[in-house]
Amino acid sequence: QVILAESGGGSVQAGGSLRLSCASSGDTDDTDNYCMSWFRHSPGQEREGVAGVNRDGYASYTDSVRGRFTISRDNARNILYLQMNSLKPDDTAMYYCASGRSCRYFQIPAYFTTWGQGTQVTVSS
Repeated sequence: QVILAESGGGSVQAGGSLRLSCASSGDTDDTDNYCMSWFRHSPGQEREGVAGVNRDGYASYTDSVRGRFTISRDNARNILYLQMNSLKPDDTAMYYCASGRSCRYFQIPAYFTTWGQGTQVTVSS
């Protein structure tokens, strides 16, 4: 079983940057963490898949963040990152990391088996 813990959230002004981290512990060689993704959830909205990356480093992004966010993972240290640049107020949400078997459906929460507790990102205009 994998345990995930996010960090790095905070409050920034529009146009600013943040880097989120997600540390994995436990059975990190399990096939259930082949894909690591970042989701976000804001009040009144559906949980949204932001980006996913597989163990080989292939990354996918939702349209609203492509070109601004970069997902990466350090397999040796079992850490997932999300570099967020040019932040907008619409990016305000609780951000969660999650692990699953495939990044084919990186935007669909049901395909991910393990979740962290989340870290809050607030972007002011």
